[in-house]
Amino acid sequence: MSRTAEIKLTVDLDQDNVPTAIAWEASEAKSDGPTPCQSMMLSLWDADRRTMAAIDLWARDTTVDDMNLFFYQAFHQMAETYQRATRNRELAKLIHEFGERFGGSVGLVGNGAANGRQRKLVDLVAMAEQRSDG
Repeated sequence: MSRTAEIKLTVDLDQDNVPTAIAWEASEAKSDGPTPCQSMMLSLWDADRRTMAAIDLWARDTTVDDMNLFFYQAFHQMAETYQRATRNRELAKLIHEFGERFGGSVGLVGNGAANGRQRKLVDLVAMAEQRSDG
């Protein structure tokens, strides 16, 4: 039996059409009502045209540190999604490695974070390999 699920995005804009608030809700989400978020990236693949449409939004008050963390996590999520979709572990590992280099460049991993605190390096590449082995 098929069913239809719905995802709704709500974006509040200021007078310059810059987002001031973003919220999402989904018919199959566990939460009731809209859930606020600071930024979002939505990518839509058009197989006929063989091109991607993207909606990338972030609220005016999003900090650079938050965007760095958002992108760091997005790179790793893309690697996981790519591996699930293609079963190509080697290319997924390359995407994870890029994410780790990005994280190091912006101070999220390795010795010292952007806010000056030490952070433990998380080996997301090894974690992904373990997950796919098990």
